[in-house]
Amino acid sequence: MRIGLGKGLAAVVVAGLVALSAAAQAQQAPIMIKGQPYEYDKDNAQDVMRICAGCHGELGNGGGGGAYPRLGGLNADYLAEQMRKFKSRERENIPMIPFAVDRELSERDVLDVTRYLSEIKLDTKPPANMPADGYARLQIMKKVLQIPREPGDAEAGKAFYAADCGPCHGNKGQGRLKKPALAPQFIPYLKTQVDSFLSGKRQHDDIEIMKARSPEEWKNLWAFLSSLQD
Repeated sequence: MRIGLGKGLAAVVVAGLVALSAAAQAQQAPIMIKGQPYEYDKDNAQDVMRICAGCHGELGNGGGGGAYPRLGGLNADYLAEQMRKFKSRERENIPMIPFAVDRELSERDVLDVTRYLSEIKLDTKPPANMPADGYARLQIMKKVLQIPREPGDAEAGKAFYAADCGPCHGNKGQGRLKKPALAPQFIPYLKTQVDSFLSGKRQHDDIEIMKARSPEEWKNLWAFLSSLQD
C-alpha cells in the first residue's frame, strides 16, 4: 500500500513539474506577428500615442471633462484586450471607429502603445516645491491626474465597493491583471461604462450584482472612488 501511495505521489509531483515547465516555456515564448517575433518599439509607440493624445492627453491622463478615460499607468494586457475589442466591434465607441482598424492600428501598434501607456506614472498631487517658472509648472501639472470630488456618502460607497468591486478591482481601486483600475479614474467615464453595462451595450461578468444597486448607492460609490486619490 505504501509503495503504491509513493508511486502515486511521485506521479503527481512529476505531472506538476511538467505543467510548471510547460507554463514557464509558454511565458518565455516570443510573441509572433505575421511570422516574426515581436520586439517593443518605443518610437512607434510614441507615434501612435500622438493620435491617442487628441482625446486621452499626451500622457494618457484623459480629457474631455472626464469623458475620455485616463489610460496612463493602466495594465498593458487590459489595454490591449480593450483595443482589440474596439477593432472587432465587440466594444463600440464612435470616436474610436476611425482608428480601431488594422490600417490605422495594427497588432504591433497595439502592443507598442499599450506597453508605453502602462509605463507612465501619473501623480495625483503636485510636488510640494513647485518651480517659480510658469512653463516648468505647466509641464509638471501635465503629469498630475486630478479627479474632481463627487457628492455623496463616501463611507457608504466604501462599503459598496468592498462588497462588490474590491475582489476584482483591488482593495484601493488599483486594478488587477485584466480588471481595470477604478481609481484614480474620471467619474463621468465610469458612469458611462456602468450605463453601458446596465443597458447591455457592454458585457459584465456580474451584471446581476450591478442591477441590484440603487441610484443612491451608485452616487455613494462615485463619492468614494473620487476620494481615493486624497
